[in-house]
Amino acid sequence: MTEAGTARTGDPERDTLDKAADENFPVAPFFLPKAWRDDLMAVYGFARLVDDIGDGDLAPGGADARLLGVSPEEAEDRLLLLDAFEADLHRVFDSTPRHPLLCRLQRTVRRASLTPEPFLGLIAANRQDQLVKRYETYDDLVAYCELSANPVGRLVLSVTGTSTPERVRHSDAVCTALQIVEHLQDVAEDLGRDRIYLPAEDMKRFHVQEADLATATAGASVRALVAYEAERALNLLNEGTPLVGSVHGRLKLLLAGFIAGGRAAIRAIAAAEYDVLPGPPKPGKLQLLREVGVTLRGEG
Repeated sequence: MTEAGTARTGDPERDTLDKAADENFPVAPFFLPKAWRDDLMAVYGFARLVDDIGDGDLAPGGADARLLGVSPEEAEDRLLLLDAFEADLHRVFDSTPRHPLLCRLQRTVRRASLTPEPFLGLIAANRQDQLVKRYETYDDLVAYCELSANPVGRLVLSVTGTSTPERVRHSDAVCTALQIVEHLQDVAEDLGRDRIYLPAEDMKRFHVQEADLATATAGASVRALVAYEAERALNLLNEGTPLVGSVHGRLKLLLAGFIAGGRAAIRAIAAAEYDVLPGPPKPGKLQLLREVGVTLRGEG
């Protein structure tokens, strides 16, 4: 089973893309033009695969490693796999990549004239995950999100041909917020990987010890800390909401869906009384639709 509970098919490309349905936000909804859907799924496939490499969540059997030219003996070396993945990314821009997800991405890169930088940022974030397990300050965490999340929003704007400096600024706020929300949902899972994305200075402020994150249910201090970080994420979402009002048509609905996904997840965390330790609180589809409506009505 995958992290989200999806059965493995043995097809590395399919296994990776199937995870799209479990995200907090719609990755490539049906109402978009087919070319956009294809391109967004190609971008998602890259981002999901690089995260799976960084988290050690690749399919059993080493198919992804073999596709990247990494031997079975070295397939557990995540930094080596990330190096091989980066080498295959460069082939997207100058030759023929080995991995099918990167072959798919190559068509998008050519169609949308994408550059390597946002993709390299996502790889750098996963390298950082192998080396940095704790974040001292909120600013440190935001700097990490600049690598791990913001490139995705920038790619969405590039794929849809709508990138401007102001939209990028708003997109960065939204993407950082979505990353923080995901970290809040996954506190227990991340701790199992020996990672804590709650800033140490905030843990100290709320009198939270690492041992408090390893319990079956959260105490009052942990709940207060999660509520504090959730409010920060909501403020970032609000800061980025003018992005929705700056575009038109189906893209407006897509971007509203991203923001609504974050807001709905925050509401789900609040509904769980900020106890994220038993498992990630997830919003229902009805809640997501409500938030889409709210976002569209108050878009700027």
